[in-house]
Amino acid sequence: MTEQNTPLIALLDTSVCTKNLGDQIIMDAVNTQLRRIYPRSFFCSLPTHDYLSSESFKILEQSPFAIVGGTNLLTADMWKYNQWKVSYKDYFRLKNVILMGVGWWQYQKEPTFYTRTLLKRFLHGNMLHSVRDGYTQRKLQEMGLPNVVNTGCMTLWDLDAEHTSQIPQRKAENVIFTLTDYKPYPEKDKYLFNILAKQYSKVYLWLQGSRDLEYSKSICGTRAEIVDPTLKAFDEVLSSNLDLEYVGTRLHAGIRALQHKRRTMIVSVDNRATEMGRDFNLPVIERKDVGNLKTLLAEDRATVVNRPVEAIEAWKRQFSQPNGSAL
Repeated sequence: MTEQNTPLIALLDTSVCTKNLGDQIIMDAVNTQLRRIYPRSFFCSLPTHDYLSSESFKILEQSPFAIVGGTNLLTADMWKYNQWKVSYKDYFRLKNVILMGVGWWQYQKEPTFYTRTLLKRFLHGNMLHSVRDGYTQRKLQEMGLPNVVNTGCMTLWDLDAEHTSQIPQRKAENVIFTLTDYKPYPEKDKYLFNILAKQYSKVYLWLQGSRDLEYSKSICGTRAEIVDPTLKAFDEVLSSNLDLEYVGTRLHAGIRALQHKRRTMIVSVDNRATEMGRDFNLPVIERKDVGNLKTLLAEDRATVVNRPVEAIEAWKRQFSQPNGSAL
C-alpha cells in the first residue's frame, strides 16, 4: 500500500523499450481490462524488454503480485533468447508473476532445464495464468504448470458478437496494410502489395516496426501513402470516414482494425497469427497461400470471433477472491 492507502500493482509492461508498436496495442488492452478489475489501484509499469533495476524490485516488493502483459515473451531457451529480460540473478527476487495473454516465441523443441527452473520460480503457483493460444498453454502444462487457461490476447476480449456484427462484409474501396521488418519475404510481400495496388483505389502503409520503412521501400517504392509510426496516427486512419479495410502481415495491427470495426485479413508470418486464427476464428491467411488472396478479398465475409468467454471470466474472477487480494 502507498501512504494514501492506494493499492499498488506492478505491471510488467511489454511496451517499454520496444521497437514494435504492436506492444502498445497489447498494453492498451491490458490497461483497459485491468482498470475494470481494479479501478482504484495504482499501476506501476516495469520493463520486460530490459533488465529490472533495484528500484523495480522495490516496487515489486510493495505489490502482492506482478502481472506481465501479453506478447511472445516465453521461449524454450530463456538463456539464449531472452526477449523477457530476466536472468539467474533474478531467481530469488522475482516471484508471484501472473501471465496475462502471454505467448510462446515460435514453434520450438522442449524447454531447457534452465527455462523450466526459471518459470516455475517466477510464475505464481496458485493463481491462474492467461495465455494467448492453445500452443502456449500446452507448452506450460507440459512443464508441470497446470494453472493455465487459454484466454486469447486481451485485444480480443471486447470483440463480442454485437461488435463484430458491425464490421462490413463487403470489400472496401481503400486498404491500409503492413509489412513485417523482422520476417521479410520479398517475393511474397511484393506479390501481396501488387494485389492490393490493383484491387484498391488507394493503399496506405502503416509503419508498426522500427525498420518497416526501410523494408517497404524495396517492396512498394513510393506507391503507398505512409502513415506515421505512431498508434495515434494508425487510429486516426482507422476511425476516419474513409471506406477502408486492413490487409497485412502484422497480427495486432489487424486486431486493432477489428477493434475499429474494419474488415480485416491478416497474413500469417509466424505461429502467433496461425495459432490465434485457429483458436479464435480470426480472419487469417497463411503467407504461403497469398495466391488465394484476390478471391478472398472479393467475397463477402462476415467476421465472427470465437472468444473463450469462460476462460476469460475465470481469469478475471480470481482477483475478487481472497488469494487475489481483492484490491
